[in-house]
Amino acid sequence: MKYRRLGKTDLKVSIVGVGTWQFGGEWGLTYTQAEADAILDQAAELGINLIDTAECYGDHLSESLIGNYLSRRNRENWIVATKFGHHFHDLFTRTDDFSSEDVVKQLDDSLKALQTDYIDLYQFHSGPDHLFDNDDLWTTLDKQVQSGKIRHLGTSIGSNANIHQTEASSKVNSKAIQVVYNRLDRAPEELVFPSCVNQDLGVLARVPLASGYLSGKYKPGAVFSNTDVRHRHDAESVKQKLEDVQRMQKEEVPEGMDMAKWALAWCLKHDAVTTVIPGCKNPEQVIANASATELISDNHPQAWKA
Repeated sequence: MKYRRLGKTDLKVSIVGVGTWQFGGEWGLTYTQAEADAILDQAAELGINLIDTAECYGDHLSESLIGNYLSRRNRENWIVATKFGHHFHDLFTRTDDFSSEDVVKQLDDSLKALQTDYIDLYQFHSGPDHLFDNDDLWTTLDKQVQSGKIRHLGTSIGSNANIHQTEASSKVNSKAIQVVYNRLDRAPEELVFPSCVNQDLGVLARVPLASGYLSGKYKPGAVFSNTDVRHRHDAESVKQKLEDVQRMQKEEVPEGMDMAKWALAWCLKHDAVTTVIPGCKNPEQVIANASATELISDNHPQAWKA
């Protein structure tokens, strides 16, 4: 495993992390604690130290599975990133609350679910600009940083071209941007990434496998169950993406190479990207994701210098 400094923080993060939206039950599977443990143990064995979760992956369900795991392991070995701003009600059903009062309650609920005294990276979760531009919210969060409940603040931008929230990061003491970035969606390269480099912000590339479409496993016409978030994706858009993937597989991926491995490494080679946080359904997918590091010779600007 290779490690990079997350922006202006002192966090040494593995360049491949573990995304855990799947633990919330919206990717067609439900998880037992033993299954979650197996995924995280495999990650630890491979040197992965970053877990990304959220308050609304289930009603703190993903956080609870992670917290139960952490309670039986060494918490200090992990960098835990979670988010705030949404309340989960049912599959694919959420309401927003970014008020400073409710966010403090969300933080305490996340700490309880995660069974920890602190969160390493606490991220504004894909909210609109007018709720982001709330000085009271960021003043309240800064007090939580001072109290030790949060080590660092971050922003998970909803639109991967949201330059407004990216540009305001340093002003609100947000030190990392989480953004959708993959070979099918390169929008951050135009404005967001240059701003991140200029401000020395860490970048967590989410959906680096384009919701699994870049795994190479799916062909045009693939059908997903109604408990899988992908069944909500526009059918024509999905068809186009899968046709693009077939073309990339033929024209860009070296012969004999696993496409997911290639796609993750493709993201990591951009100078702005600190880490990728793909989801993983089982330990075998963790191994496959981590193998992308074999394609990286790390002369990245944020490469960890011991």
